[in-house]
Amino acid sequence: MNAITLLNGVTNLLGTIGMRSLPNAELLIPLHLGYGILFLVLFYLSRVKQLFQPLYWPFLFLIASFLSINIVLNAGSLGGAHYYLIPGLIIGIVISSDLKKKLAALSLFLAAGAVLFAIEKAQPSWIFGYTNIAEQRWPDVSSNFLFVQLFTGVIVMILVKSLEEERLKSDRLLLNILPESIAEELKKTDRVTPLHYDTASVIFTDFVGFTQSAENLPAQSLVTQLDECFRAFDEITRRNGLEKIKTIGDAYMAAAGIPQPSATHAHDCVRAAIEIRDFMTALQELKSGSQHHWELRLGIHTGPLIAGVVGTDKFVYDIWGDTVNTAARMESSGIVGKVNISGATYALIKDQFICEHRGKVAAKNKGEIDMYLVLGPATDPKASS
Repeated sequence: MNAITLLNGVTNLLGTIGMRSLPNAELLIPLHLGYGILFLVLFYLSRVKQLFQPLYWPFLFLIASFLSINIVLNAGSLGGAHYYLIPGLIIGIVISSDLKKKLAALSLFLAAGAVLFAIEKAQPSWIFGYTNIAEQRWPDVSSNFLFVQLFTGVIVMILVKSLEEERLKSDRLLLNILPESIAEELKKTDRVTPLHYDTASVIFTDFVGFTQSAENLPAQSLVTQLDECFRAFDEITRRNGLEKIKTIGDAYMAAAGIPQPSATHAHDCVRAAIEIRDFMTALQELKSGSQHHWELRLGIHTGPLIAGVVGTDKFVYDIWGDTVNTAARMESSGIVGKVNISGATYALIKDQFICEHRGKVAAKNKGEIDMYLVLGPATDPKASS
């Protein structure tokens, strides 16, 4: 609405220039000036005050009334001003997503056109005609027709550009929630087919002492610190090719090898875990004097899982299976500040990373499974010292 009200206001004001040669210039010039100012007032309200829905009907009635008066004062159908009812109708239909409003706008402009033509036929004396129809009719009608074509084209381009911008905003929002391939499938089919992955790696993180901090820290400080950490985690996981799955309170979950399978998912996941660990270590050193700094538990497991989207509102791309549960167990049983991985993950990364066998831990429905601590990349001299 911003661009259209501005366009109407400017064209009305500029239109006064061409009114001086018309027989009813003393009436048409004030009409264009007054309505031009009113359109600019609506532009101010929509642009600065961010009013859109409340201005819908005032805007349409302003257009309809201006066109109706202009048609009467400018020789009716002989002057060509009635062509402007077409872009007025287009504006009314396109700028609202409400079907009832669209139908009402259609009725408004159809009724305006029908009434004006009826008046011209039944009461031609009400129409301000030209003194010399032969000389005035064709130049006026042709110029109005050509200008309406231009005006309508500009309006359509503005509306298409606006719709494209809204589509891009919607796409960016969807991609902020779902992986790109999943978002594309959802847009095309309105649903997502769940997929089984033979192997993928899942990472869980959790903050030690978060519950106590939540009780003692002001809400703003708590959320700010959590946001600082999760923003860093997002960047690290993205850089290493992981897909962030979700956060639940202070817990963070991501996975490698989905939605696109990867032969290096375990390595990618471990590299991301080391970077997250190092980030938290640096953050703790930076805030060592603070009473409220969090330590991190981190666990990884590798295995089969199912991934998909559930629900129809607030879409969530999620993962399910024993692999997810075991990764959570690796985290909850892990040593604080260490990269804790399962034996399944260790088997895939042992040649590229130096690891230390910690022993066995109990996992629900799994019995006891081996846990390892990742000390660092095999090429890192500090890892083997």
